[in-house]
Amino acid sequence: MAQIRHIAIQTQDEEATKRFYVENFGLKEVRKLDSPRTSGYFLTDGHINLAILRFKNDVIAGAERGMGWSGIHHIGFQVESLDEIAAKLERSGAAKPRDDINVALGLGADGAPAGHGNVEVRYAGPDNVNFDISQTGWVGTPSNKSHDEKLSTETAVS
Repeated sequence: MAQIRHIAIQTQDEEATKRFYVENFGLKEVRKLDSPRTSGYFLTDGHINLAILRFKNDVIAGAERGMGWSGIHHIGFQVESLDEIAAKLERSGAAKPRDDINVALGLGADGAPAGHGNVEVRYAGPDNVNFDISQTGWVGTPSNKSHDEKLSTETAVS
């Protein structure tokens, strides 16, 4: 069964948003993000990765919202097999890969290899809700602990 392991909030002030969740809910900062595409933080309660993100261009943010939008941006599911879930989603007819975002992030079949940690493919489901699929989980989640140390020095993708 797939497990929700990631929720991403798009914000215009990643510092204030991070402080809010750390100070009020006791979430732990596990990684700071700063790349040409995204800045922000990965927070965790030990089970779920909460990404606080400020996107630096409209393609990465998703053209339907753009980088000036704020709110819950997407959720992420950890699955046992990327190939099996891709086939299942295709059969459902209710989900489509977000090729625009996947290409911009370097994700998908020709992008980041399975096993790198964090998002491996982004989709849009019913009602255009965006979601990530990962076989390896997210930094700060139980099944990703072996990746946490390695990822702390790499640029993250959310």
